[in-house]
Amino acid sequence: MITAEGLCRIFGQGETAVTALQNVSVHIAENEFVAIMGSSGSGKSTLMNILGCLDTPSSGRYQLNNQQISQLDDIQLSALRNQHIGFIFQSFHLLPRLTAAQNVALPLRYSEIDATTTLARANALLDQVGLGHRKEHKPHEMSGGQRQRVAIARALVNSPKVIFADEPTGNLDSKTSKEIMQLLCELHSKGNTIVMVTHEDEIAAYAKRIIRMRDGQILEDSKC
Repeated sequence: MITAEGLCRIFGQGETAVTALQNVSVHIAENEFVAIMGSSGSGKSTLMNILGCLDTPSSGRYQLNNQQISQLDDIQLSALRNQHIGFIFQSFHLLPRLTAAQNVALPLRYSEIDATTTLARANALLDQVGLGHRKEHKPHEMSGGQRQRVAIARALVNSPKVIFADEPTGNLDSKTSKEIMQLLCELHSKGNTIVMVTHEDEIAAYAKRIIRMRDGQILEDSKC
């Protein structure tokens, strides 16, 4: 699914240059559940942004689903993200004026799927994440846990090859965090590949493999 070789990422130039990744290589198979851990500045978010095609490496090779990413232009990268990748963010990134169903359907706006089918898919996914009764509610009318469930449904709407979750429980209390992680485990059991960034050991423990980073390098890569 994911093959990265010798990834380096440098921000800035000259004396102000900051090396965020140093010669990072990682391989993630289909249907793995991987947690990437590290303190602030370790490079974990930079690595996830590159793997999720939100950023490009300064050097190195990255292949997603047998496709060489360095050969794609911005339009092709955008299409790849929309068709094959689902994102879950700490801050949910929901549009405040849209209902839950409309937020979930958003990634399909530029697809060839008709509006009726799009809405039906969004509603079905909200049912799947336990929010069938909140389809017409807007984000400000929902709790943090409910908003994250909407974000998870949105991440699934394009039937992605891989889901990237960046601190998915960072803004949630411990009870709600457990519920969200149980939901991610259910998705993994159904065949989804999940790559999750977290700094919390108790959250990383839900994954089947943990990659620990420090100073832009992989310190440890172990299966649970």
